Amino acid sequence: MYKRIKDVDINYIDYGEGKNTIVFLHGWGQNIEMMKPVGDKLQKNNRIIIVDLPGFGETKEPNTIWTMYDYADAIKEFLTELKIDNPIMVGHSFGGKISLIYASKYKTEKLILFGSPFKKEIEKLSMKTKVLKSLKKVPVIKNLEGFAKKHIGSRDYKAASDFMRKILVEHVNLDITEDVKKIKCPTLIVWGTMDSEVPIERAYELEKLIDDSAVIPYEGCTHYAYLERLGETINIIKSFIGG
Repeated sequence: MYKRIKDVDINYIDYGEGKNTIVFLHGWGQNIEMMKPVGDKLQKNNRIIIVDLPGFGETKEPNTIWTMYDYADAIKEFLTELKIDNPIMVGHSFGGKISLIYASKYKTEKLILFGSPFKKEIEKLSMKTKVLKSLKKVPVIKNLEGFAKKHIGSRDYKAASDFMRKILVEHVNLDITEDVKKIKCPTLIVWGTMDSEVPIERAYELEKLIDDSAVIPYEGCTHYAYLERLGETINIIKSFIGG
């Protein structure tokens, strides 16, 4: 289904029911499918909303160059349209950075981060071959490899439009440390100790910046740690949100 926000028809899925509404934001070059394995396991007692961020999946690119703040504001407008004002935000990588900005500006019940950058990192976030190599090392998501070849990285730097290239550069170079300091909601930080995209040190830096937060390190896992240990991720989230 679609919801028109800021002149962009945002594709999303909305399913499950319960006292909590959990909103999932995927990483760069990805889409709904990479967050669905988590959402599916939580739908019994929670309302699940997973978004194709503008420029990815079935959501077209913005008509202008969006900043990270534009993405966060669009998500706020989108959730307001759905009459959701206190979501649990879950973000991976690029989506995690948007979630951090969202939680720093808007009412957020809880925040869950998977390998989420918040300061300048080496510009490798969207390299297709590296993403595919990482996926091959993750037994839980080997069945997504065919999907990955078609979708993940299909909008990476080389293939993307000028708009998406500029958005990527802005994302990679933007330091949101001062925004992160404003976050007051309980925050869970899940990270692979072998994450080569965003190092585990960033997780502990976030823990120091956010008062009510805790790091859950996944030993030996990569940037896709949340999927590598999917069962553990589900159990931790259920305990964290109480459902």
